[in-house]
Amino acid sequence: MRWMAFGSALLAAAVVQAPVAQATAIFATSLSGPAEAPPNASPGTGEAIVTINDVLHTMDVQVTFSGLIGTTTASHIHCCTLVPETGTAGIATETPTFSNLPLGVTSGTFNQSYDLLADATYNPPFLAANGGTAAAAEAAFIEGLEEGRAYLNIHTTFVRSGEIRGFLQQVPEPSSLLLLAGAFGGMFPFVRRRYRVARP
Repeated sequence: MRWMAFGSALLAAAVVQAPVAQATAIFATSLSGPAEAPPNASPGTGEAIVTINDVLHTMDVQVTFSGLIGTTTASHIHCCTLVPETGTAGIATETPTFSNLPLGVTSGTFNQSYDLLADATYNPPFLAANGGTAAAAEAAFIEGLEEGRAYLNIHTTFVRSGEIRGFLQQVPEPSSLLLLAGAFGGMFPFVRRRYRVARP
């Protein structure tokens, strides 16, 4: 009975979340010194999640980091490199830094929401290079994210150009839960038969 309840809950969650997948894309990365350009020997690590909603035109940036050698001075998303997952690019997002970044620390977290149709969300040179409007900059920025040509990094007093970074990669859509739910659903009759046979 518990298996069937679990399956029903999983299927319901998938059905509820599936429409969201049409509007939401999630990008994630791990941050490290060796991933910087040029690479460095920082023991610092971090994780970043960037959630884009192209219907509401919003971006949520969530980052956690620790173990930095230097203290934080800035953090941005850079876009767009010529080749996916390699190279460098100019700053695409808010300057001089994400406004919720804790400064002067070696570890911390921050969470910031942005309006992708607001000029202030973008670095002015990125805005100018991509049509001069927030709507055009949004399109170029999302394209860069989807192609793996955007990275998030954290700048510190140890490496002014960036102590840790990671290229953002798209993660599976919530609608993929439908496949998982279907797989579980197909198992339920088998599990129930085995459970009945096994019971004294």
